[in-house]
Amino acid sequence: MKRIVVFLLIAILSVSLLTSFFFKKKQKKVVVKTMAYGDNSNPEGINWIRIVDTFEKENPDIDIDYEMLYDEAYHQKVTARLASGDVPDLAYMGADARWGAPWREANQQFDHRPYLDKNHYDVNLIPPMGPNGEIFEIPLGTSNITTVLFMNKVLVEELGFSTPKTYQDLVAMVPKAKAAGLEVVSIDGADGWAWGSCLMSVVVARMTGDPHWVQKAVRGEKSFTDPDFVRALAFLQTMLKDGVISEKSVLIDYGTNLSNFSNKKALFMVQGQWVAGSIENREVADNTIMLAWPKLPGEKAGVEGSVAAAIQVGYGLTKSGASDPKVRDAALKFLNYFYSEPESTQRLRDGSIVAPILKDYQAPDDLPPLVKEKVKLAQTAPTTDVIDAYLSGSPNDALNAGMQEIVSGKATPEEIAKKVEDLLRK
Repeated sequence: MKRIVVFLLIAILSVSLLTSFFFKKKQKKVVVKTMAYGDNSNPEGINWIRIVDTFEKENPDIDIDYEMLYDEAYHQKVTARLASGDVPDLAYMGADARWGAPWREANQQFDHRPYLDKNHYDVNLIPPMGPNGEIFEIPLGTSNITTVLFMNKVLVEELGFSTPKTYQDLVAMVPKAKAAGLEVVSIDGADGWAWGSCLMSVVVARMTGDPHWVQKAVRGEKSFTDPDFVRALAFLQTMLKDGVISEKSVLIDYGTNLSNFSNKKALFMVQGQWVAGSIENREVADNTIMLAWPKLPGEKAGVEGSVAAAIQVGYGLTKSGASDPKVRDAALKFLNYFYSEPESTQRLRDGSIVAPILKDYQAPDDLPPLVKEKVKLAQTAPTTDVIDAYLSGSPNDALNAGMQEIVSGKATPEEIAKKVEDLLRK
């Protein structure tokens, strides 16, 4: 009898071990090697850890095996890993020289277009990143709009005007604004980058009719001495002559520009979308509208209502990671979770994105009015190149300083255009 009991116990144990073995074999995890951006003390890192932990609990068959680094340490490690052949499956990356070039040079950029869930993402909000329209990463949000015209709705209406539809509508506001001691359009002209990133980027696209004119010029397909670019620079003289901007604008720095608008000293302010959260006067902030520039004189067809915007960084599969269908599918499942509505809304609330790239996204009612303005502009305005996303170094420095010289009457548009072109082709 004892022998039978022992035999039965051994049989049960064997079956249990075999069942456990086959179950574990069946449940073998798909590992997605990932390079994440952030650290344990900043929001990016804290949110990443939380999201991964929750995802892995809900998907026990997937392991997001990540290395998380921040700032320069991240870029150094990307270079080192790619050089050694230790290519991650998924990584934080972008499409510009800093965030995209290492992956491009290592031939690890992967086109996500065939795999994007169009019921999850609004693909119209994801800009092309390659010469044939490729999408190499899924941006954290819509592109970073750099050329916003902030309008104090109350001040404009008090003077008897409404939202401008054309540049001439701005010109028409000049006499009443001056009589009231107000600037029409305020810009931090003491900051050279503001002329390029926050104004000229969109003016160039409007005057040339080509949203990607800047990158073509950098590649040598266009020239900065082309008549259309010179005409774009000459628009600065037009605004100055018409009184839309002041000759004193070259003395105004970032903080003063923001303060002037917050303290109701200007009808409009030129800056990037990021400044929205810095308007301290709540009454002004709640009555501010974020606009694309109205139709400009000499503007060509096809770029109406456009804004200049830099492609947002995000997470993307590498070519190596995508080569294994199981890893690819697991990574895509994680990305859909990472870019879910609750997570995207949280990034919108804390100001880390302009607007989500989700299909049919509706901003929650409890968001501040100015945040809703950002979402609306990002979802509706066509985008164009930001100059310094493609033009760098001494040519870009010469352009920014040159625009200050044009406004100060120290140089002509033709002189600055030639200087930029000469420096670029050295």
